[in-house]
Amino acid sequence: MLQGHFALPIGFDLAATFAFALTGALAAIRRRYDIVGVFFLALICGLGGGLLRDGLFIQSGPPAALLDARYLQVVAIAACLGVLLRERVQRFGRVIATIDALGLGAYAAFGTQKALASGLSVPAAILVGVLNAAGGGILRDVLTREEPLVFKPGQFYVLVAFFGAVVFVVAGMGFGLGAETAAYITIGATFVIRTLTVWLNWQTAPVGPPEPPRP
Repeated sequence: MLQGHFALPIGFDLAATFAFALTGALAAIRRRYDIVGVFFLALICGLGGGLLRDGLFIQSGPPAALLDARYLQVVAIAACLGVLLRERVQRFGRVIATIDALGLGAYAAFGTQKALASGLSVPAAILVGVLNAAGGGILRDVLTREEPLVFKPGQFYVLVAFFGAVVFVVAGMGFGLGAETAAYITIGATFVIRTLTVWLNWQTAPVGPPEPPRP
């Protein structure tokens, strides 16, 4: 059993939602979507992980992000800024990447904690934590009819979220640390791993044999 409770600071949660939503808006702009498409892709990237967590796995009522109007307002602002600024937003890539790296661990810990509190088993709770952290990107690719990027060889992302969820469970349940302490350890560890992944360009490798050359 976890001791205590880890609550995401609302300011951080809104900032992470904004950063994720902005990446969705930019992806929609690159695909030449209209304003409706930009908004909905921003919505999916910004809130998709929480919607999967609360709507599909835990089912404890309306998703938390829909009970506070500020989340939809932040998504709308991100969509509008993406449309108005476009290329200029790329200048803030490092800031967005930093928030993303922090958010990955925070959402992995928060989703895992919420799943454990609802009575899910530890493996299921880890799965929910991973989807809470990375589910927005998966939903984005499904909606745009692309093979999800997380399934392809590339930089560690879902693996980092999985690592974070496992660290949270081991720290909180294995070592008996409080949920808040375990969460901050998770955030720090995932931030370091994700940052090293980007800096050193660590890549996953395909499992199957290479495709034969085309004639």
